[in-house]
Amino acid sequence: MIHYDDCPVCGQKNIADKFVVKDYTVSGEEYMLQQCRDCSFVFTQDIPSQDEIGPYYASQNYISHSNTQKGFINNIYHRVRKITLASKRKLIEDKTGISKGNHLDVGCGTGAFLNEMKNAGWKITGLELDETARKNAQELFNINPQPSHELFSLPAESYDAITMWHVLEHVHQLHEYVAQLKKLLKPGGKLFIAVPNYTSSDAAHYQRFWAAYDVPRHLYHFSPASMRVLMEKHALQVLQTKPMWFDSFYVSMLSEQYKNGKGNIIGAFFTGLLSNAKALFNKERCSSVIYVIGKK
Repeated sequence: MIHYDDCPVCGQKNIADKFVVKDYTVSGEEYMLQQCRDCSFVFTQDIPSQDEIGPYYASQNYISHSNTQKGFINNIYHRVRKITLASKRKLIEDKTGISKGNHLDVGCGTGAFLNEMKNAGWKITGLELDETARKNAQELFNINPQPSHELFSLPAESYDAITMWHVLEHVHQLHEYVAQLKKLLKPGGKLFIAVPNYTSSDAAHYQRFWAAYDVPRHLYHFSPASMRVLMEKHALQVLQTKPMWFDSFYVSMLSEQYKNGKGNIIGAFFTGLLSNAKALFNKERCSSVIYVIGKK
């Protein structure tokens, strides 16, 4: 178990309890979320260590690893993913200014996005902690991701684009990872990080039932402000933020199950719709946000 006495991002001790969140996916255990009063960062307290966390991912419901399409929510997830793969690739090509280059996907899961990039002519490298997900990537797309620890063995300044799609919130070695990602970027290269946003309207609506807290697998919970603080500490800067409009609907469907013990598709749809409507006036209030990041 890991206990934090100070903020994992800024290092200050000015932290306070937020609320208790339950693990609805695997264990049923409860975890306290705490928040830094200085940088606004929220984190899960008393988390399993890196050696202990594995069993908390052992669920067919963890679809980024299993690739299952069983059940209505999982089916929706995969349908939406097919739409968003191309849009993410186009974002990368727009922000890097190139249509073919070297791409690293950290936490690549079963390899769907790597396959999108490979088919577009990019030279790809994938890293994935979960052995089953790596095997699925091989079977589904003929892609061979490396274990995640190989991140620290990759040559410096090798990549035009590095992506972490809903991965940074899972990483125990937060500062070590960010420092290494910076080292791996070519001059002019860009880092693309997508994470849930606890300042969204759907997070405020569901509170401790908000599915994107996903304790204890989500070690950290970012706001745009705390993401900027983290990047500044590593001489990186957030160049742009992009909303992920579909996430509010998917997260709301799961949150309805957690809150009420059953699905409420209509309620989830309107909660997601309202969250997105509010985010139209401030896109950094969207349920999930993509951060486009470059070196200073």
